[in-house]
Amino acid sequence: MIKQKSVLSLFSSAGIGELGIKAAGLEILLSNELLSNRCALYSENYPETKCLCGDIWELQNEIAETWQGFDIGAPFLIYATPPCQGMSFNSVGKRLNEIRKGKAPKDDPRNRLIIPTINLVKKLKPQWLLLENVQGMQNTLIVTEDGTYKNIIDFIKDELAPEYEGTPEIVNCADYGIPQTRVRLITIFTRSEKGKQYYKEHGTFMPPRTHSEVETPGLKKWVTLRDAIGGFPPLSAEKGKNEDENIPWHIVPVMKAEKYWWVKNTPANETAYNNQCVECGYDENPRHGMRFVEGRHTYKNDTPIYCEKCGALLPRPTMIDKITGKRRRIKGFDSAYRRMSWDSPAPTLTQNLQAEASDKKIHPTQNRTLSVYEGLFLQTIAEYYYKFSVNGKTITANSCCKIIGESVPPRLIELICKKILSIEECDKDE
Repeated sequence: MIKQKSVLSLFSSAGIGELGIKAAGLEILLSNELLSNRCALYSENYPETKCLCGDIWELQNEIAETWQGFDIGAPFLIYATPPCQGMSFNSVGKRLNEIRKGKAPKDDPRNRLIIPTINLVKKLKPQWLLLENVQGMQNTLIVTEDGTYKNIIDFIKDELAPEYEGTPEIVNCADYGIPQTRVRLITIFTRSEKGKQYYKEHGTFMPPRTHSEVETPGLKKWVTLRDAIGGFPPLSAEKGKNEDENIPWHIVPVMKAEKYWWVKNTPANETAYNNQCVECGYDENPRHGMRFVEGRHTYKNDTPIYCEKCGALLPRPTMIDKITGKRRRIKGFDSAYRRMSWDSPAPTLTQNLQAEASDKKIHPTQNRTLSVYEGLFLQTIAEYYYKFSVNGKTITANSCCKIIGESVPPRLIELICKKILSIEECDKDE
């Protein structure tokens, strides 16, 4: 007999996505995570969940046996978010060609973590399987246990057929009212008869979109950065001005004086690489820009750092070369040291959300990166109760940023789980 709302979570990290699972009314009975510090946070926030800490390859039998020991039947849902750092290839054809020529690059073992995940699905037979990852997952090749290369989605389908039916879908979080253009691959499979029938009729398990880039009948306009954090108290990346003591986590790193000078002189929606002369006011110095070299997208390497009119140093990212002793431009794309736009959702938050050199991480108008507090709102974590502490000791801002960047917005997971439950309850779409 299946316990209707029971969940097994794999690669659970600190349990951010599970905030949405719990809010949807599901009960997380068992989880597995590799990193001990993430397990500690998980146990702090989900004391009712048994957390097995360690490598899923080594623990997959224990995970299955622990679940079976609950004596409640199959899980209603297995939720898994395998690490995505290794899923960097954007062309299956190119990879296969390299393999055939004997030039295949070394395989990233993280890509193969889908194998123990599917082993557990086959052993425990959940009603539903929900996988969340980067969109590159659908073009990733893995080495299967028999030594052959296979597309990861084809592997999932072949291993679960014919009992399970489903599909991966590319989802932009902004389409669901989340103030962030975070694009993910959501893969849902089911062996539920109601689920299979719904999939046959609709071809998807995702809830209907609620927002779009442009407001259209039935869809609201994307939630912008201004909508989400425009009213928050100002900060500056200067010592003594980088923290609001009245708002926990509303804190940003202090920038070195030279970096602050670059950022301070960066206009709205621009990158510091294009900054013009602040000495004579000349504004026609060549911009940084991009170019193609042998079909590869790269940055210009001849962007000037001194004003062509007066010779003054431009407020552009530069450094003193340790070998030559001369100042040179810091290598980087024109998305680095770039201000975000007030009138768009935030770009994808990463673990480097407070690194000014990372892609589009400078505040739209203030001279700083995003605060941790703002990151919690943009990732929708702030909508739920969560403790960033273990045994009463608060974690560092850097650790908090890593957790934000590696997580999925819990609101998205809540919407998906509620949709799955509505299918099981035979509710009609609104």
